[in-house]
Amino acid sequence: MTEQKENVKLSGYDKFINWKLFAFPLGLLILILLIPTPHSMLDVGVEYSMGPKYVQEHFARTLFNNPTTELEQWQIQMVRMMEQSVQSSSFGQPSFLRRNQRWCEQNGIPSTPAHLEQIQTFTRQMPPDEFRALMNKGHAIRTETLNFEMLTQQEKVKAAKAGFHVKAAVGIVVFVVLCFMTEAIPLPMVAFSIGVIALMTGIVDRNNMPAMYWSDATWFIMGSLMFATAFVKTGVDKRIAMAMFGRLKKPNVRWVSLIIVVIIAPLTMFMSDHALAAMFLPIGILLYVTTVQATGQEDPELAKMLMITIAMAANLGGSLAPSGAARNIIMMGYTEDMFGLSIGFVQWVMYCAPLLLWLMPITWIVINWRFKPRVTDLSHAMAVVKSEVNKVGGGKWTRPQIISIIIFLVMLFTWVTEKNLILQWTGIRFGIGVLAVMGGIAYILAGVVNWRDYQTKVDWGVVWLYAGAIIFGRILVQTGGAYWIAQAMLSLTAPLGLGEGLGLLLSGNIIVGLLTQLMADGPACAAVGPVTLAMAGIVHPGTSMIPFVAMGTSIASSFAYCLVIGTPPNAIVYASGYLEPKDFLRVGVILWFTNMAGLMLLASTYWRWMGFPGLPGYF
Repeated sequence: MTEQKENVKLSGYDKFINWKLFAFPLGLLILILLIPTPHSMLDVGVEYSMGPKYVQEHFARTLFNNPTTELEQWQIQMVRMMEQSVQSSSFGQPSFLRRNQRWCEQNGIPSTPAHLEQIQTFTRQMPPDEFRALMNKGHAIRTETLNFEMLTQQEKVKAAKAGFHVKAAVGIVVFVVLCFMTEAIPLPMVAFSIGVIALMTGIVDRNNMPAMYWSDATWFIMGSLMFATAFVKTGVDKRIAMAMFGRLKKPNVRWVSLIIVVIIAPLTMFMSDHALAAMFLPIGILLYVTTVQATGQEDPELAKMLMITIAMAANLGGSLAPSGAARNIIMMGYTEDMFGLSIGFVQWVMYCAPLLLWLMPITWIVINWRFKPRVTDLSHAMAVVKSEVNKVGGGKWTRPQIISIIIFLVMLFTWVTEKNLILQWTGIRFGIGVLAVMGGIAYILAGVVNWRDYQTKVDWGVVWLYAGAIIFGRILVQTGGAYWIAQAMLSLTAPLGLGEGLGLLLSGNIIVGLLTQLMADGPACAAVGPVTLAMAGIVHPGTSMIPFVAMGTSIASSFAYCLVIGTPPNAIVYASGYLEPKDFLRVGVILWFTNMAGLMLLASTYWRWMGFPGLPGYF
């Protein structure tokens, strides 16, 4: 088994560079950097680099009859808040009045309670229609009026540099995708290369580049792999496996994979997909290892099938309830900010949850179709697991096992409540990543594991791999690269008749469904959400298309099935060492199309029949 596992790892970690393959992505990157910046990228560079300045100047002169350099502090804060609202396509007065101190901090706007009170008083004196017209004018200046030719020479230099950064970001996309497809260099080195290229092209500097690799999601993957190590060492994984599969009379791999999907997918509506993938990973490894012990033969297809099932199941339900993922809250916030339309928790679940009835069986069928293990009967493996459970402590729970499960349950509780109860009790917003690492520390303090366990059994390459995905997504958003890609895709889909009705909904879903392969689902929604919602508001104003686009965009952002960096569950199961990047493509490409079709089927039948309260249909 060890020999086979090493053979699998050669595909990712232990191989040396293949220059014949690596020359292709590297050559294309250099070519993209050397060609003149396309006009469309230069336009995005102008919008991102000079747009804020010109829009703020417009607001300053219209509202206060002064340039921004002569405004009072509260006035400066107001025009900056208005400009930031324009960036997110939020033009309504009610949504602007809801801006608070925390919102200002999140958007890097210096603020005081006194200034906020002055801003709200001033805003309430403006007629709502006049306020919206002013915001629409600001948006038009940023996206339509402003162009490269009207800039000063100094501004042209700055805008040209920003346009080059858009081009460099797109070049990094090409480089990363081709490196993942060819596996020309070890995948963690691709992650490091992203930062190096971004530094060399001037997108980031040496002071902020290292910090861009880290996020709460990166910490979560690190912490979750730590508690998976504790589960394996203490034998908790065996007990969970017995509880899940021990009563099956015929534990065929088909039924085992079905149980995994049926358990994980609905739970992701209310629990972190990261946590579920990390919790089930040691169970998948255990089933394979014990099967090898029982049968005396390796079966890589079995290992891949079990790992992929865990990853794909964890990717299914997160968008079907607001509690499932941050991207849902992002889209709910955009819908309310841009159109004053609230989508409630129950409404979201009522419209989206039925999709799970399509996603689960289709995912299970595709996985069983694409992976054909030689060993399908896992009864011998379950016998081995039962025997090993009985050997430890006479079949009773041991002290390390009890401690391990208690620490995990405490972590699980904090993950679920960290936004409300934990925040209220402590006044600190920890984030699930920090809490996961705290759990890893707790296992050390309790004597369940030592650092050598973490050092040798945690796949640190996967941690860095996902850290690379974080900086990758941030570069795409920061430079406007994601915005340019979204706009380019829209221009391609519009001539195909996808500019209105279900076609518009499909084009938005396709755009975010492709972008989410390259960046985390939250940033993908943050980048594409305002674009798709703005299109819906223009083509079908005041109709049910608006909330349906919001929900569709969020659901499509979960279709990150094709690349290791697409979602944390993908990266976590890749840490098992049994998978190659191309294994995700074996099922991911098919599931992308089938689940996109399921989403459109839901929209054209169930959503159309249900309508949306208070809004006319868009047909």
